[in-house]
Amino acid sequence: MTLTDDGLELSAPVNLRDMGGIPIAGGTLRDGLVIRADDLALADEASASRLVDGGLAAVIDLRSAGEFANTGRGPLGRMRVTYHHLPFMDAVDSSAQVPGSDLLDQSTFAAMYIRMYEAAAARIVTSLAVIATAPGATAFHCAAGQDRTGVLAASLLLALGAEHDAIVDDYARTGANSSAIMARLAPVMGPMMAALGIELDEAARASMRKEFSPEPMKGLLHHLSASYRDPLEPLRRAGLNDAIVAMLRERALG
Repeated sequence: MTLTDDGLELSAPVNLRDMGGIPIAGGTLRDGLVIRADDLALADEASASRLVDGGLAAVIDLRSAGEFANTGRGPLGRMRVTYHHLPFMDAVDSSAQVPGSDLLDQSTFAAMYIRMYEAAAARIVTSLAVIATAPGATAFHCAAGQDRTGVLAASLLLALGAEHDAIVDDYARTGANSSAIMARLAPVMGPMMAALGIELDEAARASMRKEFSPEPMKGLLHHLSASYRDPLEPLRRAGLNDAIVAMLRERALG
């Protein structure tokens, strides 16, 4: 067992996957370009080394400043990868401030995803630029690899011309990992949730009572289709240009 200086156990990620194979405009997203994950700051040395040996060149950390302060960068911080801290929310309790979202009910997260996509558009654009230009694979992560990671994954796939069904299918794959995610994050997220008056055991029981729902991602995609002529419009307003999109598509199909 490997521990951080604060006594937190480092372990292999439980919601990590290469996004290769997803259908996009012109073909399928190639392996080895982009990896989505749960908290890589808690990755053990062996898992981190495997990622770097496999071609990892950049890490995008979507966690809040408070989460970063708890665990830092982990073993990857000592390895030859570039690091980009691009928080999509100010704090983990931000979802509680979005009408219609319930921290204990994943199926209600659509409003949170919409706010993230629109309010964090500049950071999404920066993330896409990192993926487009990194000299190897890019991994992006939040805590669970579900919500903030899911919004960035959807943004990337929209830029690559993926159909909505493919985006939802990728998002829904996290559902099979929910129990393992909760167990892995309990030592870190427990105190943060307790500060909001939520016992993590209660959150775990609530999640077990419900099936993982695709509705939040469907809600985000429906909103973008209904509100904009181009679903990338909020990102284009924040600086996404044709050159970045072209680089992404060239690398994704390469």
